[in-house]
Amino acid sequence: MTFDVDRARRETPGCTEVVHFNNAGSSLPPSVVTDTVVSYLRREALIGGYEAAAEASERLDAVYTSVARLLGAEAGDIAVTDNATRSWQAVFYALPFAAGDRILTSRAEYASNAIAFLQVAKRTGAVVEVIGDDESGQLDVEQLKRRVDRDVKLIAVSHVPTQGGLVNPAEEIGAVAEAAGIPFLLDACQSAGQLDLDVTRLKCDALSATGRKYLRGPRGTGFLYVHPRLRERLEPAMLDLHSASWVSPEEYVVDPTAKRFEVWERDYAAVAGLGAAIDYALGWGLPAIEERVTALGAALRTRLAAIGAKVHDAGARKCGIVTFSLDGTPATEIKARLAEAGINTSVSSRTSAQYDFTARNLPDLVRASVHYYNTEEEIDLLVRQVEKLR
Repeated sequence: MTFDVDRARRETPGCTEVVHFNNAGSSLPPSVVTDTVVSYLRREALIGGYEAAAEASERLDAVYTSVARLLGAEAGDIAVTDNATRSWQAVFYALPFAAGDRILTSRAEYASNAIAFLQVAKRTGAVVEVIGDDESGQLDVEQLKRRVDRDVKLIAVSHVPTQGGLVNPAEEIGAVAEAAGIPFLLDACQSAGQLDLDVTRLKCDALSATGRKYLRGPRGTGFLYVHPRLRERLEPAMLDLHSASWVSPEEYVVDPTAKRFEVWERDYAAVAGLGAAIDYALGWGLPAIEERVTALGAALRTRLAAIGAKVHDAGARKCGIVTFSLDGTPATEIKARLAEAGINTSVSSRTSAQYDFTARNLPDLVRASVHYYNTEEEIDLLVRQVEKLR
């Protein structure tokens, strides 16, 4: 499949300024996203915030349809939020747990999720259990099947972890959860925008994601998918006059759609920008994006290994996030030296993924995350700079 990289770069002004391999942190936005946000803010400045929102109501409502198209869902299953963590928390903290209830998660789990597990376990007496990895380094689905029983109240897994290119077998996990009647909460923060997602195929009850990473949207945006079978069972931990209606002095009614997980106040300019980013991604086609990003990630791993860098990405299936280290050179120094050469990367450390770093005894890792607007020449540049550090 041919991908028009030249067009993608023309429509991404940042490509002329920097070599950006920090897409797992926050991608460079296309012009249409920036223009959408700025034009909305200018309109607010001219006519007022409430008035601008009313004027743009159809366009803002269309964001739900865009997210639904991205995920193969219905618009009523979508909540628009200010970030992925709040999306994830909105579901997790609405679930009832009691002493002895078990939460099953992956070894690759992200710090914010794990902290929430531990907090709820401390409050309720629930138990957090980490499912081990198979020989490839992905979650061991057979072990998961053996660990499932009537005490398991939640399976919660990161699809793609923050600290590597692993793609956990979400479809197989979803099948296990569905067969056992256990809610499955999928953190798609790093997979939305680089992988072709379909919630029917994934069999997840809820999915959380952000706008700023591979979707190339504004910071301060996120969204949540919640299937009706789970949504109808949950009352969010917090409600306001948007997520519920005050129907009499002593009675309220919770919104029947996923909007029950939203709050009234939001950054409407950013929401409009999120819609523009998703529509832009849909215009390219997620299968084409996935093919391009996966191929660039594989090429970068091969090139880094060839010069003696240690590549730490696990799993039978990998994506566009590449993590590596150099013996004797701290990850923070590598990142700083690359930045001096105009190359953006980031560092993944133990505090973001204690289970995985502890189990594999990993050092701090340089994370170089590719996107479809990156080029083979940029990969060459990064590899040459890393080779100099050896």
